[in-house]
Amino acid sequence: MLLMIFVNDLWTIKGEPEWLGHAESNQDFMGLADIVFPCFLFVVGMSIPFAIEGRFKKGFPGVSTVGHILTRTLALLLMGVFIVNTESGVGAESGMNLPVFRILMVIGFLLVWNVYPRTDNPGRKKIYSILKAIGLLLLLYLAIAFRDANGGVFQARWWGILGLIGWTYLICAMIYIFARDRFKYLIPIWIFFILLCVFKSGLREGETLLNLPHGNFFDQFLGILHVGNGALPAFTMGGLLLSLVSTKYVNRPNRDKVIFAVVTTLILAVLGFITHQFWIVSKIQATPPWIFYCCAIAVGTYAIIYWLVEKGKASWFNFISPAGTATLTCYLIPYVTYSLSSLLGIRLPEFLTTGFVGVLNCIVFSFFIIFITGLLGRVHVKLKI
Repeated sequence: MLLMIFVNDLWTIKGEPEWLGHAESNQDFMGLADIVFPCFLFVVGMSIPFAIEGRFKKGFPGVSTVGHILTRTLALLLMGVFIVNTESGVGAESGMNLPVFRILMVIGFLLVWNVYPRTDNPGRKKIYSILKAIGLLLLLYLAIAFRDANGGVFQARWWGILGLIGWTYLICAMIYIFARDRFKYLIPIWIFFILLCVFKSGLREGETLLNLPHGNFFDQFLGILHVGNGALPAFTMGGLLLSLVSTKYVNRPNRDKVIFAVVTTLILAVLGFITHQFWIVSKIQATPPWIFYCCAIAVGTYAIIYWLVEKGKASWFNFISPAGTATLTCYLIPYVTYSLSSLLGIRLPEFLTTGFVGVLNCIVFSFFIIFITGLLGRVHVKLKI
């Protein structure tokens, strides 16, 4: 989350190193910004077994858990669509400008999905219900009033980052509901997503291995499920598998865990190297080497963090813990800070937004957002879906 805020803030500066940003569509390259999102999806997958098993341990039935998954997905899709629409600008017909629309949008999200303090007081419960209703009405008004810079209405242009997370979470969480910790089902499903990417991604020459006619039933079916070319669910299924392996063999000697982490990372890196001979590394095209390299980075990073925690260094991460405990809040706060800066006419001097100093500015901004997230959490302002 810290890195996501950082790379998302790079647009505010100029002259930053190429390796920090996104690669172009046809560029055979992978910058830091191209690694953050797949690693986030990997972490989403790691959380799924713990979240679902936690509900089952609390006595929630399967139907309730499926409903919970669907409502979480719907929330992510809704927020994703709102954010995507603002990327097309906000026209004067909306009765407001882009900064005002985004601030109201985030306020609506907070009112609807805030974690309100637990209480047995009927009056307070009623107030919380009223606030949620106000949030829903605010979002409804914004959706109806919205017009983009060209006069277009509110619509699902694409799902945005949150929407992509929502669809991927839905697919993988539903798979886990039925497969649970049975590797004989989960591993073949992960391999299926990998092979789907292999057959549907364009080779260096431009053709795909599975060159079906346009509009074929197979692509239409995958489109309905929002599987894409399989790359995004492959990341989440990879994280899901790593969680299950870590849990199952938690009592094994540390030497075995190190060997597993090193071997798995090397195998994924080698697969990335092999597939790189046939496909470019591209986030935008979601190519196979991008999957393998990012999964190798995710596993390797997890192994290092796991080792640090085992050595009693978990406190090293306390200063960024709000980014993990209030992730969605942390993701949305920059939309408010950018909007407030625009409304107030705040502009940093050019020397603070150029080159190395500009990168430092983005780093400071990232920690500032996490600090604000922590402060909001203390006054019970925290999104949870």
